[in-house]
Amino acid sequence: MNKLQYFKSLFALSLTLVFATACDDSLDDPLEGQVLVEGTDYTLTENMPLLRIGAYDLLYDLQWETFPIISVRGDDVNPAGDQFPLTETDQFRYDRSFWMYNSTWLNFYDDIIKWHGAMEEIAKYQANAANPAEGDQYIAEIKVMIGWELLQLSRLWGDILIPTSSQTDDLYTTPVSSQQEVMQHISDLMDEAAPLLASIRPNQRTDIKGGITKYTALAVKAMANLEMKNYQGVADATGEIISSGAFELYNDYYELFKVPGKLSNESLLEFQYSDFGQSSGNAEYYLHQFFGPNNWTPAVAGSGAGWGFWEPSMKYIKFMLDRNETVRLETSVLFTREGIEMIQSDPNYTNLPAFVSNTTRDGDVIGRTDAQPNPRAKFSSGKHYLPSNQLTTGRVRYGENKNVLVIRYSEILLMHAEALVSGATSSAMSAVDAVNEVRGRAGLTDLATVTLDDVLNEKFAEFGLEWGIRFYDVVRNGRTTELNRDGRTFGTDDQYLPYPLAQLDLLTQLSDN
Repeated sequence: MNKLQYFKSLFALSLTLVFATACDDSLDDPLEGQVLVEGTDYTLTENMPLLRIGAYDLLYDLQWETFPIISVRGDDVNPAGDQFPLTETDQFRYDRSFWMYNSTWLNFYDDIIKWHGAMEEIAKYQANAANPAEGDQYIAEIKVMIGWELLQLSRLWGDILIPTSSQTDDLYTTPVSSQQEVMQHISDLMDEAAPLLASIRPNQRTDIKGGITKYTALAVKAMANLEMKNYQGVADATGEIISSGAFELYNDYYELFKVPGKLSNESLLEFQYSDFGQSSGNAEYYLHQFFGPNNWTPAVAGSGAGWGFWEPSMKYIKFMLDRNETVRLETSVLFTREGIEMIQSDPNYTNLPAFVSNTTRDGDVIGRTDAQPNPRAKFSSGKHYLPSNQLTTGRVRYGENKNVLVIRYSEILLMHAEALVSGATSSAMSAVDAVNEVRGRAGLTDLATVTLDDVLNEKFAEFGLEWGIRFYDVVRNGRTTELNRDGRTFGTDDQYLPYPLAQLDLLTQLSDN
């Protein structure tokens, strides 16, 4: 069944909700296709936690095509290889029939509808639960998941539908909400969720290690208010996170994105994957091959390569060189021999730092080692790179056992700074201190004062190749001339993707919009 057929089935049928296996390590296993049917015994309240486990499994099961659609349009990254429609998207030439648009739409809405079903089922168990507050916490965690995915949907398409139940037929009559309404809905949803969640770091949770906490909800609230330009709302939410004293920047930026950085004290939301320390057998993993170099000579022979479809932009690399960035540039960019030669062809960049090499500090050689040119990317994403010597012995898939960082404390600090230089006030931390804390980890000197330019430049350096942060920053702040490069021209109608063609056939209110 293809995606379109699936979505038509999704709308034609009532919700199918799946349970995970009931065992202590059930998050380690893929969801099994058990369907909730009439006659469920809601007095068996020991089954209620399974709904939460299934919800997390859906969250972590982010399909590979979703991230590129979220992230491709910034000046920090280029699509590489032969994915022509993705390249056209990066050029702001949108084809509403492109399958990746429709798939991304489906991926998010399928999750959200199922999460509504999970909340409805939890509420039924609560009537028999000895501790109904436990169900309130589960529902609050799921609300944060919904808020984060609605945020991504509205960043991509602007005005969207806000599902309010698991009844898929309801979407036919759900009105289109403006982006402002969507962001306010997310902010309100986080206000509902936050008081019911623990005031701890995700890595301090003992029931679901790395699970959602109050501070995750506050982070999503801050993001929604940033899109609304409600800077005081941003400052208040980020200020509460900062004042908690719970978070700190991981001391090694390079290892933050690798196995040692898993569930660090910097993480507010992290998609978790594992091979369970076993050389074979089941593994939960994200498809990092999309982002990896298609040719390499790994330090551990036999380790698999990537596909070569994702590369840092030359603009980003030169921006980082101009700032004398070291660890953040080395972490973010994998260099091929041809890529280095391309940089050095510019007379201003003939003398490069020693770390600019096609051999990583872990001994993996990126690109071809013969005289033939690399047929795809000249650079690859170091943020999506796991050194071959960090693979579990016997595992060869590129990036296996690597988590995906979603919300980091450095983003909280820099959102806080952006809010303050945009007119908000806070007693939690000054904009200067917030920016300098991030710069300090990168080995850069302190700034005496900061402007919006300083904050946005710091975000560019810190979050290159992550979640489209750069694109949304420049669009939100009216600096879209930054996106005009290498033949690209950003127009006034280019902020949002067109609704997928398949959805226009199903949801007539989108056509009206």
